[in-house]
Amino acid sequence: MTSGHETHGAAFGPRPPQTRALTREAGQARQLLVAGEWRPVAADSEAAAAVLDRLAAPLPARRAATARTPATDRDRRLQRLLRTTLHHLDAGTVSPPAAALLAAVARAFLPWHATPNPPSAAAAPRYGTPAGTADGLAVPPTEAGEARLPDLIALFAVLASTSLPGTVPLTPPVEPWQVRYAGRFRRYGRPAFGVWTAETVACPACGGQAGPWTVTCDWRLISLGCPCGAVSHEHGLALSEVWLLLPDM
Repeated sequence: MTSGHETHGAAFGPRPPQTRALTREAGQARQLLVAGEWRPVAADSEAAAAVLDRLAAPLPARRAATARTPATDRDRRLQRLLRTTLHHLDAGTVSPPAAALLAAVARAFLPWHATPNPPSAAAAPRYGTPAGTADGLAVPPTEAGEARLPDLIALFAVLASTSLPGTVPLTPPVEPWQVRYAGRFRRYGRPAFGVWTAETVACPACGGQAGPWTVTCDWRLISLGCPCGAVSHEHGLALSEVWLLLPDM
């Protein structure tokens, strides 16, 4: 798949979630599961069960002394869904079709990456900072995000229940994609609790060019092609650090 470049750090303010990939991948997953062409491996079902817990999580009981608001509780539920999805996406244990679905879910719920946390408490990486708001954070479209939950609950319930004892896994092929990306990639680390580091990824072959890149992904391995002709697999980037910066493909 090829596409142009879009920078998430640009001024985009409050905007609806990116759902093109989610609509495509969810529909494809349903077709494959119904046709018996995808019988998830155990890691797929385990990840689906963890995400399902977040999708179906009830809001906390209201307490008279709490400073939280119902809106904050709803946003925190969606934020936890996003972070659980990213954790299992970047763990590298799920099959390619599961990775494609998890990535699409993560992209759709990206507006909740740092919400309702203030910027200083938000987990790195920060995939761009929305402009045009007093605190640098856009107001997430909570209703639009929650409207996605029932369909996703149904899909992930099936995924979580299909890895039964004696079932032979069957993984369908997933089409690799390629895109040209003119921005920079950042590799993030967490050397201590609450401390995040970020390092620009550079080509190891030509003395440090940091793009533009030709990005190729087969949902197991990401390759970065430098203008010098070198292709690097040893860049240390998590799948989400690449996928979430690219256009809504």
